[in-house]
Amino acid sequence: MRKLIVAAFAASLSLAGAVAALAQDTPKIGVVVKIGGIPWFNAMEAGIKEQGQKLGVDAFMVGPTSADPALQVRAIEDLIAQGVKVIGVVPNDAKVLEPVLTKAQAAGIKVITHESPSQKGADWNFELASSTGFGEAHGKLLAEKTGGKGEYAVFVGSLTVPLHNAWADAAIAYIKANYPEMTLVGERYGVAEDVDKSRSTALDLIAAHPNLKGFLAFGSQGPIGAGRAVEERRKTGEIFVLGPFSPGQGQKLIKSDAISGGFMWNPKQAGEVFVTLADRLIKGESVKEGDDIPGLGVIKPEGNDIIVDQLLPINKDTVDDLAAMGL
Repeated sequence: MRKLIVAAFAASLSLAGAVAALAQDTPKIGVVVKIGGIPWFNAMEAGIKEQGQKLGVDAFMVGPTSADPALQVRAIEDLIAQGVKVIGVVPNDAKVLEPVLTKAQAAGIKVITHESPSQKGADWNFELASSTGFGEAHGKLLAEKTGGKGEYAVFVGSLTVPLHNAWADAAIAYIKANYPEMTLVGERYGVAEDVDKSRSTALDLIAAHPNLKGFLAFGSQGPIGAGRAVEERRKTGEIFVLGPFSPGQGQKLIKSDAISGGFMWNPKQAGEVFVTLADRLIKGESVKEGDDIPGLGVIKPEGNDIIVDQLLPINKDTVDDLAAMGL
């Protein structure tokens, strides 16, 4: 009996040691997003976790409590200290993150970014929509809704998010070139990662500009906040709100016409791509022109950017199906 007990104890120690060794050998992939707890990044987290399980890696998301670049820096520093193999980031401020991303690379950690074209300190950046195509699609839709006349305002996540501002640049340029009777109010407002700031800014603009006909809101919380403001002021059908947002969050607003539509890509798919690219880099596999990468298709990199166009329209006809996908 004693021999059996000793043998069982030794076997359990051996199994525990094997499990611990396996846990240590499992590559870690940490993805730092702009802000935690909002539907867009909840969907991205689901993609990160599911793809991590599928590929046998420890993939997880870190969501700061506010869209503060300093909190992202702190999160990346923590991932460097943990010794993760790959760090993914959706930057709030590309410039502010450059030093800490370079530090991660110097520590032998691969860096992948999203929504930050030509990011310094990144091995790769990927986009599921080109900045020009995405911006112009929204500009064209706004012009159609307003009849090509009146004033409009532009929201971005912040004035330091490169991609949001690139979308805004493309939309504004398209409208200026094609609809001379449309006038931009101000430059742009960095509020679209915060529902309350988007709502309050929209309310102020509605009060100050009687001829305001539309909001282009680039940042998932911008259309929600602006849509609520339009509803509060009973301007539905008079002021049109367009932009990317989480369909599940904006479902009621688009059905009531407080939000008039927009385009998006699938944030869950973006989460999957983070892990797929990270896994390839960990294994030393290629990322080059002609490679067929799940979630991206056949790629044609430009510098360290991988850009594809996979726009999904959000409107009354599509919102229920998109929401049912958990988006």
